[in-house]
Amino acid sequence: MMGVFSNKIDREELKPGDHIYSWRKAYIYAHHGIYVGDGKVIHFTRAAGQEIGTGTSLDWILFSSSSRSNTGTICTRCGDQSKLHGVIMSCLDCFLAGGNLYRFDYAVSPAFFFAKARGGTCTLAASDSSDDVLHRAKYLLNNGFGIYCLFKNNCEDFAIYCKTGLLVVTAFSVGRSGQLASLTAAVSAVASSPLRFLTTSASGLAVVASGMYCIGRYVSDIGIRRDVEKIPVESLVAKSSGLQEPEAATETVERSQR
Repeated sequence: MMGVFSNKIDREELKPGDHIYSWRKAYIYAHHGIYVGDGKVIHFTRAAGQEIGTGTSLDWILFSSSSRSNTGTICTRCGDQSKLHGVIMSCLDCFLAGGNLYRFDYAVSPAFFFAKARGGTCTLAASDSSDDVLHRAKYLLNNGFGIYCLFKNNCEDFAIYCKTGLLVVTAFSVGRSGQLASLTAAVSAVASSPLRFLTTSASGLAVVASGMYCIGRYVSDIGIRRDVEKIPVESLVAKSSGLQEPEAATETVERSQR
């Protein structure tokens, strides 16, 4: 049951292919990556102070996803990565940036999913084998994962793709990120306030808003959505670079009735 309350783990529990994350300043945002062994993490970033890409001071408030020493000194293993962007590899210490280590859960039950009130910590989708996860992460390290975008292509999206090979294919979507799904679910909960007319008390309104929030997170989870496809990493890179894709590179995910 500890997993319901916290995904925090010790370094000794890490295995290559794990999707890990660490909360940034004031637990506003978590940075995600794939542990590849030997104390190394492959992750997707948009350089220091530009994580959310607003071009304002808010970028600094939300803390950078880029690797940088918590003490201000240059890491002897990674060097100065503060100005790097895209898919990079860092040591575990630089990735954590002084924060705690957490492991993202896959193939959780609906009950477990709803019990985790904060998004960006678990998904109903199943993970592929560690070999597949490491292959995707290392391939994208060499070939890139497109342009960083908080709303459609962020560090959590990168890690989830490495673990599952799944991508949202609709033109209008908010990526695969559970953190963004939580945000949109919260907005939906607020927008549902007209339902207050169906309630007679503050507690009733709280129940309605809570229900809308949980439903919003659930239907946005990549393990539930039907607008996703399983795309081989070679095909993804070829498409993003304008090269010809391999034949039969895309296989549509067959969803069983739930």
